[in-house]
Amino acid sequence: MSDHLKPIVEALIFASPEPITPKTLFKLLDGEPREDVEAALEALKIDYERPGGLQIVEVAGGYQIVTRTELHEWVRKLFHERTTQKLSVQALETLAVIAYKQPITAPEIAEIRGVSSSGGVLTTLVERHLIKTVGRKQVIGRPFMYATTREFLDRFGLNDLNDLPKVEEMSDALGFELPGHSPKRPRSRTRSHSRPMVRPPTPRSSTRRCPCLTRPCTDRAG
Repeated sequence: MSDHLKPIVEALIFASPEPITPKTLFKLLDGEPREDVEAALEALKIDYERPGGLQIVEVAGGYQIVTRTELHEWVRKLFHERTTQKLSVQALETLAVIAYKQPITAPEIAEIRGVSSSGGVLTTLVERHLIKTVGRKQVIGRPFMYATTREFLDRFGLNDLNDLPKVEEMSDALGFELPGHSPKRPRSRTRSHSRPMVRPPTPRSSTRRCPCLTRPCTDRAG
């Protein structure tokens, strides 16, 4: 067996999103003798029998490198920690803009927030299942449009989007004003022909409105 084959086989098994079969290994390493690939695989299996955090298991006719069963509880804590991490201020700002302006594109979000880009924050929100893409806007470049998800409502204790806090409360809490909203603007004594701003309707459900998206709220009324 060639010494260089074992790390290649290990890398292929580790990188594969599904169990990799010997047939697939032979195909990927078609320039190597089949018996050498088999020998490398067997040598690798022996290596992983030593004490450690990982092991090679045979699943569905293929091989995977996985954590050892006795360590699953520790790994589970890692994923739980990731899902319970608090959102950053930037993420909360972006989420608020999407909640009130959806569907909305990344360039529009960046313009409202006064930043050059919101790409990284959007990725985080998508990974947290708080927002999703809902098609493309029919303009030059056809950018994706974003909207909130059911998970967003569940996390912040909202029955539907009508339960969102008033724009004034959100602007005060986050420290910036959404375009089209000027809470201190004096009321004109003359009738204006411009279109009035439509405020979020009064909540209709018995769910208590979360006063601010800066923290999850799952309190329920009575």
